[in-house]
Amino acid sequence: MSYHIKEIFYSIQGEGMQSGRPAVFCRFSGCNLWNGQEADRENAICNFCDTDFNGTDGGGGGVFESAILLAEHILSFWPKGTHARPFVICTGGEPLLQLDQKLIDVFHKYNFTIALETNGTLIPPNGIDWICVSPKMESDFILKSGDELKLVFPQASLDPAQFINLDFKHFLLQPMDGPSRDENIEKTVAYCHAHPHWQISLQMHKFLGLP
Repeated sequence: MSYHIKEIFYSIQGEGMQSGRPAVFCRFSGCNLWNGQEADRENAICNFCDTDFNGTDGGGGGVFESAILLAEHILSFWPKGTHARPFVICTGGEPLLQLDQKLIDVFHKYNFTIALETNGTLIPPNGIDWICVSPKMESDFILKSGDELKLVFPQASLDPAQFINLDFKHFLLQPMDGPSRDENIEKTVAYCHAHPHWQISLQMHKFLGLP
């Protein structure tokens, strides 16, 4: 199987419970909730997406004909001579359209710690070290366990209360970015104050000017 990758880059995780941790981001091309075309955004399930995941033309991106070639390419972004175990975040788009058991097994052979960011509409292979699920309104949400549930807030017809009994270790609300970001931050703060089962996830990398 070949892997179509939009971009690969080294940065700091800015969201969720791993916020502040250096990581190599591997952004898989393609998504099952929006085709990435602006003309179709209005009718997409995830029409507030702020990520370019189409194609393979981003920095470090390309088509990789084997799991080994992709793993070695990702490893080349990790700082040399460090004792820290390489940390890769598989994101998208929707990475589970491509991320398979073979790639997970190869990642572990290269001693990666593997994190996944997914919309929860597909079941992941075994062996992922950290699973972050971010449900989207009107999607077929089937992955109902993991390490963190990170809900972009607010979303029409998506009530955080419907998720609190699911099998996650952490529950986070992340203010929706865009023209109403300041208002959404206020709404998120108010909701977390009233419902302390949830905590706030801010997109720290955007405030710091990181990719």
